[in-house]
Amino acid sequence: MQTSERIETVPIEGRRDFLRWTPVIAGALVGSAFFIVLVAFGTSLGLSVASTAPTWRDTSPSLTVLSGLYLVLTALVSFGFGGYVAGRLRTTWDAGLHTEFVEFRDGTHGLLAWALAVVISGLVAAVIATAVGSKAVPPAATPATNAGEALIAYDLDRLFRSERRQDGNLVYSRAEASRILLAATSRAGMKPDDREYLSHLVASHTGIAQPDAARRVDEAITAATLAVKRARQSAVILGFSIAVSLLLGAAAAWYASCLGGQHRDQAAPPLRWNLSRT
Repeated sequence: MQTSERIETVPIEGRRDFLRWTPVIAGALVGSAFFIVLVAFGTSLGLSVASTAPTWRDTSPSLTVLSGLYLVLTALVSFGFGGYVAGRLRTTWDAGLHTEFVEFRDGTHGLLAWALAVVISGLVAAVIATAVGSKAVPPAATPATNAGEALIAYDLDRLFRSERRQDGNLVYSRAEASRILLAATSRAGMKPDDREYLSHLVASHTGIAQPDAARRVDEAITAATLAVKRARQSAVILGFSIAVSLLLGAAAAWYASCLGGQHRDQAAPPLRWNLSRT
């Protein structure tokens, strides 16, 4: 004879407002504000992986690594503090809710605050980059110029340096020379006909002898190769630092939000200085 038992399901929580956007938005605003301020402060101190200055190629590897570590530390502090604010401002959960559910939902609030802070910081960075880029490019720029010319602008100045008045369209010649030099930085190197053509181009604009023009071309190839190599290294370090800092920032936001929830539920003392005399 089989007996059947009725299993009763007990609701985990009486309320269904699992997500509150007010603490999430507050934590995101705090985290993004701290992140932008600390990044601007580090940039003013020279802790930047990439720069538009002509001397950025002389940056030591130690300073580049230090810049990446500063970016990671900035993400930990900023997003961690934003996650703590999101967890601390969240209303207390039901008393009968299991501790693991409380930690998970507090951590979710911190993670959402981190995601929103990343979006806000990215939008602000894009707006700043667009504004700076629009001012850096002159209005009279011709279609002959290219983006790679800015990378080796100083090397092009040395390549076409002359004491006499320049003849012909130097703007187009500089752009053409930059394309040839950038193509020479590949594994195949510069083709012999490109080297000969560039030497004649330099000689025609500067009026120097053909051997001197060929020597300038060789020096420009070496300098352009070094510039492209440094740019690639900086791009790799910058991308790796950003990825690591964002991932660690997400972990810091989760942990800090759970910590803020614990302080909220345990009635932690207020975060203020007690200046009254005892």
